[in-house]
Amino acid sequence: MTEASPEEITAGSGEDARRIAVLSRPGGEPGIFWLGGFASDMAGTKAEALDSFAAARGLAMTRFDYSGHGRSGGRFEDGTISLWLEESLAVFDRTAGPQIVVGSSMGGWLALLLAEAHREKVGAKGSRLAGLVLIAPAVDMTRALMWETMSKRDRKELTETGMFRAPSDYSDSGYVITRKLIEDGDRHLFGDRLIETGCPVHILQGIRDTDVPWRHATGLVSRLASDDVVLTLVKDGDHRLSRPEDLERLEAAIAGIIDGD
Repeated sequence: MTEASPEEITAGSGEDARRIAVLSRPGGEPGIFWLGGFASDMAGTKAEALDSFAAARGLAMTRFDYSGHGRSGGRFEDGTISLWLEESLAVFDRTAGPQIVVGSSMGGWLALLLAEAHREKVGAKGSRLAGLVLIAPAVDMTRALMWETMSKRDRKELTETGMFRAPSDYSDSGYVITRKLIEDGDRHLFGDRLIETGCPVHILQGIRDTDVPWRHATGLVSRLASDDVVLTLVKDGDHRLSRPEDLERLEAAIAGIIDGD
């Protein structure tokens, strides 16, 4: 775990207000903006490696925990894509200058949602997006990677009780999927439509990923046809892509956007 003390900000208002823990490293441009995955936190291997990368390059970096995650307030079971997107935008709006947004798994979906929301707010010319790096992007995950992969029995349990505990390779207790998460996720599905980001996109995807199949990433590439898109398939890579050689690929992808390669 990192030794740094996070700053606390508030996302949402009234009964929906959430206390969000944010770590910001001062530095030059473009800044690096980290969006973690479902049930992960900002002190994970990739986030820590990127912080070291930013420090070595003298770049700013921002990372935070979604509500119900890590050091932020709230219950994990209350989380939805709408809430976590709202928090992502609240933290992003506190950054300055161009940013390279790096999203892992669910964070990849949120990165694309953030890109569209940001461009809609400030216009294409006012966008501060210098690039996106997406690691095993779980786009539309609540429908395509959760609901549609559940058995009839699990769907019945989720529908009737409001939640279902799914097994996980990364937690002995698994993780909770709620009916609210699934239903809210439907509001944010990209489906087959074109996704406009207005910036370079580099996708890193492991072939041996059992959580986000590699064909999910290749399908996404076809919907980013109007942008400068690079897809790197890692033949022996799993979902985490957090081995030393994977971290080198991640840093190279960011460096390529910075240097214009």
